Amino acid sequence: MTRATRLLVGLALATTASCGNGNGGGGGGVGGSPAQKRGVGSECTSQKDCTEQGQQCLQQFKGGYCGIEDCKADADCPEGSACVTHDDGVNYCFLVCTDKPQCNINRSVEYEANCSSNVVFVEDKKGSKACVPPSSGSAIDASAGGG
Repeated sequence: MTRATRLLVGLALATTASCGNGNGGGGGGVGGSPAQKRGVGSECTSQKDCTEQGQQCLQQFKGGYCGIEDCKADADCPEGSACVTHDDGVNYCFLVCTDKPQCNINRSVEYEANCSSNVVFVEDKKGSKACVPPSSGSAIDASAGGG
């Protein structure tokens, strides 16, 4: 194999390896925590977008949200997420975060989630924050806030 051929093959392999699920993709993310890699918090439009077993496309959130509803404890959630009681009174596995970009690896700008300390963790996590997606058609959006 000539040097030029090896270079072309290497370039093709590097390009293929760099392809992945960018912002706005559902189920199975890129980078981040195990929960993000499993697609927790990804946008979705239907159940088929959430490829991880046990996750649902939660349509009560703008842009959809691949996640787990009705968790009872953090053990019910993938690593990197936690069981949070949302303003609607339902428990969800939300991504744990320190800043907003972590919340939006698999979400578009239009449906960004906020990294909020104004959440109720089912298990005490003083000083922790969780990614809160925007709620559909509700006044809750303003109270989710950031930071």
